[in-house]
Amino acid sequence: MKKYEKLSKDIVEAVGGKENVISLHHCVTRLRFKLKSNDKADMERLKKMDGVATALISGEQFQVVIGNHVADVFDEVLPLLGLSGNEKKEEPKREIKSIKDVLNILIDVLSKLFQPILGTMAAAGMLKGIAAILISLGVSNTDGTYLTIQAAGDGLFQLLPVFLAWTSANYFGMNGFTAIAIAAGLIYPSLGTMELFNKAHFLGLPVVIPDGGYVSTVMPIIFSVWLGSHVEKLFKKIIPAMVRTFLVPFFTLLITYVLSLLIIGPIIASASTSLGTGLTALYNLNSTIAGGILAGVWMVMVMFGLHWGLVPIAMNNIATLGYDTIIGSLLAHSFALLGVLIVIIFKTKEKKVKDLTIPAAFSALFGVTEPGIYGVALPMKKPFIIACISSAIGGAIGGFFKMKVFVIGPLGIFSLSAYIPKEGIGRDFYIYSIVCLISLIAGIVLTMFIKIPKLYGEENVTQKNDKKQENEKSVNIENKIMEKEIVYSPLKGEVKLLEEAEDEAFASGALGKGAAVVPVEGKVVAPVDGTIVTLFPTNHAIAIETNSGAEILIHVGLDTVQLDGKYFYPKVKEGDKIKKGDLMLEFDIDEIKKAGYVLTTPIIVTNTDEYLDVLEMKKENVEFGDELITIVK
Repeated sequence: MKKYEKLSKDIVEAVGGKENVISLHHCVTRLRFKLKSNDKADMERLKKMDGVATALISGEQFQVVIGNHVADVFDEVLPLLGLSGNEKKEEPKREIKSIKDVLNILIDVLSKLFQPILGTMAAAGMLKGIAAILISLGVSNTDGTYLTIQAAGDGLFQLLPVFLAWTSANYFGMNGFTAIAIAAGLIYPSLGTMELFNKAHFLGLPVVIPDGGYVSTVMPIIFSVWLGSHVEKLFKKIIPAMVRTFLVPFFTLLITYVLSLLIIGPIIASASTSLGTGLTALYNLNSTIAGGILAGVWMVMVMFGLHWGLVPIAMNNIATLGYDTIIGSLLAHSFALLGVLIVIIFKTKEKKVKDLTIPAAFSALFGVTEPGIYGVALPMKKPFIIACISSAIGGAIGGFFKMKVFVIGPLGIFSLSAYIPKEGIGRDFYIYSIVCLISLIAGIVLTMFIKIPKLYGEENVTQKNDKKQENEKSVNIENKIMEKEIVYSPLKGEVKLLEEAEDEAFASGALGKGAAVVPVEGKVVAPVDGTIVTLFPTNHAIAIETNSGAEILIHVGLDTVQLDGKYFYPKVKEGDKIKKGDLMLEFDIDEIKKAGYVLTTPIIVTNTDEYLDVLEMKKENVEFGDELITIVK
């Protein structure tokens, strides 16, 4: 059962059923329905629901105030209304100024595309681990039990492009079944056979298939679906409605598939070949540096399908020399990731993350790294970087000793067997064992020194409100001086009590305690040192997490989400580190007033329940940086 399944069903019933809903969007804290008839909605029932802060009507909108986890509830309400992913809010248009911005966008997109399949992927990874255990216990690889478990686990990873086709279609706004058809074509069994596609051409243009094809790859299908979404939109505009049902998919599938083969294949093939040749040359020049670089970027190479440039070289070396030293330096990367995941399990305060990381760590132990990479480390960014660094440390050591691998295949803990020659256990086995241990320890130690980022914007610690902790809190109050944190004013203007705000959701305190300011200057500065957690797509609201964990929401004006970003000019982006007084946002006061909106700006502590109290300073007016709110810990 989904976390908000019951709440979502109750909300849909209370707004009059899906037949009464015209459209649905959401902002930072609330679901915004447009209903056929507001009279059919049961306002009192909604207000009494667990999980709903309040409900109200504002203009033509029927609003259900949820809080910080509104996006999660929105995702579960949407299918109950029969709406597709295309009715979701648009992604924020992020300004690209550097390669770092490109990487951040890429990571964010990948995280969102993998999110729906993470649970199943973790389960599949565990099944692959069980299959590996069976082999280690002497079960034959032709045994029916082994084959059944291996197929159940490996099927998802082999057909990963099909799964990503569906999530990518939802993200980019494309017909999901057309996207799946494109993915199926890319992993078509005969596609990679030399007999069929050796020197093949399409209308005179060469068709190049990368070594290994597109099985298990990530980026090729994402690019294909992105391309397909634009092709589909084009043909929807020009094809008559009476034949659109089959002609739009026909042209979308044909054009996208052909372009994908003609564009992606040559790029990946040439890039992987060049990379393989370059790394081989570097290895011959300096095996330590090459081993470190190769192990450090291996997980990224697999993500883009570039690793196939090295696999043929390694297989040829094993066939002619009996061993390979290039691939031999990188197989410990799963232990580096395992070390990172172990620390995350113990340090994260998010129950959902912990529940996902435990099976991901189990999978990583047996060499299945996808759940740990795409589900945990990559979305958190820093842990993924640490995993790459830890892997590079191990790879450099392996490269220094020119460690030899004698077979290609075993992964994770069972990769130890690949370093045993026919003569029996020798130096390479012992060196690799040390490399695995060092990679694991490096991952653990380096991760211990960072703050584990939140993935879901909430601390899913179910015990925090139980009686035991309440008693502990009381003891702490009596036996030590209470700590406090000051939130400084992000605005210049008139101070109002929060309960005087012209919005019931804020005025009632349902979203948290705080204060309100009516600005006289169109600037918002950082009220604390911390991190930008959320910059809403319409730029009217900013959520900040302080360095001590307090969550601050600044909502410029009331109902200003309707302006759709007009008159708001952000100076920060999600993930930015900020210092008190940094300029975060500029807005046009006069134009917003002319548009008919109230500029009263709530500044609230959304995780108020985690503190003893949140107190507003007694002031009539504030300057930028004046003390505004005191958080009592």
